[in-house]
Amino acid sequence: MSKDDGTVEITHKTIGPSRPSRIRVASRIKVRDLRNAIAEKGRFPVANLRMILRGKALQDEEDGEDVYVTLKDEDSLTVAVVPKRPVGVETFDDDDDEDELKFKLPPSASRWKRKLYYFLRNKLKLPDIILMGLFSLSLKMWVIITLWFILAPIAHRWELGPIFLLGTGFSIILLNLGKRQPGDVSAYSIFNEDFRELPGTYNAERIDRDIRAGHI
Repeated sequence: MSKDDGTVEITHKTIGPSRPSRIRVASRIKVRDLRNAIAEKGRFPVANLRMILRGKALQDEEDGEDVYVTLKDEDSLTVAVVPKRPVGVETFDDDDDEDELKFKLPPSASRWKRKLYYFLRNKLKLPDIILMGLFSLSLKMWVIITLWFILAPIAHRWELGPIFLLGTGFSIILLNLGKRQPGDVSAYSIFNEDFRELPGTYNAERIDRDIRAGHI
């Protein structure tokens, strides 16, 4: 029976031999909160819980926004608990391989980034490899790319295209050199203090030393 506090009592039936159960929830509720409530009452793993209402599978969010569902008294909800994969058992399911290759935003992503991601994926149908490249770049890198496209036509107009391209190449090399941590040794002895070589380096000096010692 419904109450004045805006709650309703619904029935949820778990697929299997278990009996139907009743639970009281808000009449308008987030799918995520409904899933958590049913999982807590039935002691189900939330990540493995699937729900079907009026013949439609319920999703927690759509296009980056939380999905709400409006419930009525005596509504019936079908619940399925997806079994976990046994430890140590290998499967050759192509669907699992495809899911691993799909790009997904981390849960900590901002709201505007999630909305942009769902727009590009669902509306423009961009492939996952492109989405991965777009969202893996930092804001600083996007600023650099934007400046490059702004300066490129200017360099072409002043006939400085080759110099601009060479400068771009050297800039990419310098920006990707990285920094050595204290105690790290370069693979090239000329960059190390006292020209120290890496252990196991095999060069002309090592060959000469082995010949003199009779090892060759």
